Amino acid sequence: MAPPRPSFIYRLSLSLAERAAALAARFDRKVARGLDARRGLVARLTAWAQANRDPHRPLIWVHAPSVGEGLQAKPVLESLRAAHPDWQLAYTFFSPSAERLARTLPVDVVDYLPLDRPRQVRAALEALRPAALVFSKLDVWPELTLEAARQGVRLALISATVALHSSRLRWPARQWGHAAYRALDRIGTISEEDARRLELLGARADAIEVTGDTRYDSVAERAERLDRAREPFARLAATAGKDTFTIVAGSTWPSDEAVLLPAFADLLVQVPQARLVLAPHEPNPDHLAGIAQRALELKLPRPVRLSQLEHAPAAPVIVVDRVGVLADLYALGNVAFVGGGYHRAGLHSVLEPAVFGAPVIVGPRWENSRDAGLLLARGAAVALPADGRHPLHSQWLVWHHDAAARRKAGNAGRKVVAEGRGAAERTSALVEGLLTATRRAEPAPPLLRT
Repeated sequence: MAPPRPSFIYRLSLSLAERAAALAARFDRKVARGLDARRGLVARLTAWAQANRDPHRPLIWVHAPSVGEGLQAKPVLESLRAAHPDWQLAYTFFSPSAERLARTLPVDVVDYLPLDRPRQVRAALEALRPAALVFSKLDVWPELTLEAARQGVRLALISATVALHSSRLRWPARQWGHAAYRALDRIGTISEEDARRLELLGARADAIEVTGDTRYDSVAERAERLDRAREPFARLAATAGKDTFTIVAGSTWPSDEAVLLPAFADLLVQVPQARLVLAPHEPNPDHLAGIAQRALELKLPRPVRLSQLEHAPAAPVIVVDRVGVLADLYALGNVAFVGGGYHRAGLHSVLEPAVFGAPVIVGPRWENSRDAGLLLARGAAVALPADGRHPLHSQWLVWHHDAAARRKAGNAGRKVVAEGRGAAERTSALVEGLLTATRRAEPAPPLLRT
């Protein structure tokens, strides 16, 4: 049987969301950037295909919504490129924040994902003519998935994970996505728990296998390749004294900084050699100005921006005003604070600091992060309460005064990352298997008896 088409309600909701995004773009630069970048998208894909698409070579289309999912896809793409140089690889992403990472991947064509509308989906599939379409983590778009299935494209989901309280498990998202998840030929999940929740979303049990989380491989390999002589790492390392206690706070939102900055002001009174390297999630001018204003209110020394560090004296607060360097900067930290735990968007990557042996502190909203749960269970991380200023200050003092306790926590984090490696190899094998298997036919529904 041919896969069903998305419901009328889903298509109507997407149409309304598209119109709402156009309105939101007037006030949100990130939304505006995403919409602007999609203008002419299908024409760009078509032009690339006319010039470069070789119909005698299979093309694998990999989609990852943002940076985290892109890091999960990265080691798989690298493995496929090395093992099958004759294959063509396409990569799409959804969020503008992933644009920088996307340009570094070993693929033949990279661009934004078309909006999940029938005409745009069909045009993209016609241009790329993929043999397989692979989604990273969970972002399976019904229109694209079901149209690809109708055209005989093999479908997979890798590093798949479903949080216990995910909105996808509730109506209407669960109803909208059911047919798309059922159409997937192969699914590699992070854990057995994720496998069970994928079945609730509609995935077939016989399509699922536990392959692990490829981010562990990605994070570990990036750490191994770190060049400590490169800027800005080398400059920051050079400004640290022998007794400097460095805290790297990454991917923070203003709600995180409302706890972080007052706690650091308290710490600086008792530990004058403390240093905070603060990397906001969105280092736009308004956010950077807000950090400077909050520091002034707390009577902290004026923050120095990373871009100005070469021409300014060393300061206790350094604000990272560029993207793409945070994962390396965690190597500078004696300890780390990972943002998102005080923000509705959720926690950001705790593996990036853990791989360098930096004990991790997170806010109270960490439950949807499996990685954070593993670190907390091993004593490699600490979670703060809603009113976290004083607990955060106290924990910093403990790790500053007790180096042995700090190293023990950091080593536990390193071990968690090491134990998670190997997923990239298993996942690459799953994707390779898409091109050697035949599409499974859906059983016809049973006849109704009267």
